[in-house]
Amino acid sequence: MNSACLTRCRPRAPSPGLIRVPTASPRLLRPLALAGSSRYFSASSLRSKHHDGDPRFRDLGKQISDEFAVVREHYETPKYPIVLAHGLMGFAELRLGSYVPPIHYWRGISESLRTLSGPSNIITTSVPPSGSIEERAAKLGADIAAKAGGRAVNIVAHSMGGLDARYMISHLKPANVKVMSLVTVATPHRGSAFADFLLDGRGPVKLANLYGLIERAGLGTQAFEQLTQKYMAEEFNPRTPDSDEVRYFSYGACTDRPPLLSPFRQSHRILEEAEGANDGLVSVASSRWGNYKGTLLDVSHLDLINWSNRLKWTLRKVWMGQARTFNAVAFYLDIADMLAKEGL
Repeated sequence: MNSACLTRCRPRAPSPGLIRVPTASPRLLRPLALAGSSRYFSASSLRSKHHDGDPRFRDLGKQISDEFAVVREHYETPKYPIVLAHGLMGFAELRLGSYVPPIHYWRGISESLRTLSGPSNIITTSVPPSGSIEERAAKLGADIAAKAGGRAVNIVAHSMGGLDARYMISHLKPANVKVMSLVTVATPHRGSAFADFLLDGRGPVKLANLYGLIERAGLGTQAFEQLTQKYMAEEFNPRTPDSDEVRYFSYGACTDRPPLLSPFRQSHRILEEAEGANDGLVSVASSRWGNYKGTLLDVSHLDLINWSNRLKWTLRKVWMGQARTFNAVAFYLDIADMLAKEGL
């Protein structure tokens, strides 16, 4: 196991069929995943004795360092279709013009899952980017009802998408939608200290002052206030109990302090001081829900959806000999494999 992150990242049915991916498949799948790599850190850069004994950095659960570095040849296929639910400011596909290739939220991930399970068994959804949890959950339910054809489904949700799914399952219970499991990946189940920071005026710009601009762009603003720690602790979680009919799994991630010019440097610092180990936007402590499967070490919030800089990884590999330790495609294929082995 990679020890680099161990001291830095410590927080506060019928059996499915076995799919054999042909020998060529990993080579076909890997190009889709080349954009995804975690930031690499040397052991010396991550060892920080002042974290020893800090209760915010104690419990990572299972520490996952390089299990998802490469795509394996064999994955089992789940019994039920997988629904992919995106996070805050997300989308299924974004088109910027007729001559510009579309941008996919689940870049390379949805394609690889379709290779595993078949095109009709992977459902991508699109909800209001910054709408309220209630609005997003309603659209999530509508998308599933329209695309699943009455089949029971597994939901795999990134970030805020996990809150949408929890609300839909517990409150909306839409007709023609049967959820067997919910897997959340870096979902802020207990809110975010960074959301508190943006809304309480401590930052250089108070987010509420930008609401007018956001609304003129045709976007909602309710999501931001619903991601605060107070809202999640006092309103959402007490009123949104888990369903006894759904199995809940979760993953978290943590990374070291981003570079000086990274847009996530400040958010990482704020979260680290308030909540402990985090991926730049969501803490490990907030990510834990249901059956916690473990913490991905040296993985950022955007690494989790394959949005990392491919050039950065290539240069590190060629010039510095630093091997990739995380491949988002391999991670989601393993989630599918895990669901299959759970009879889902």
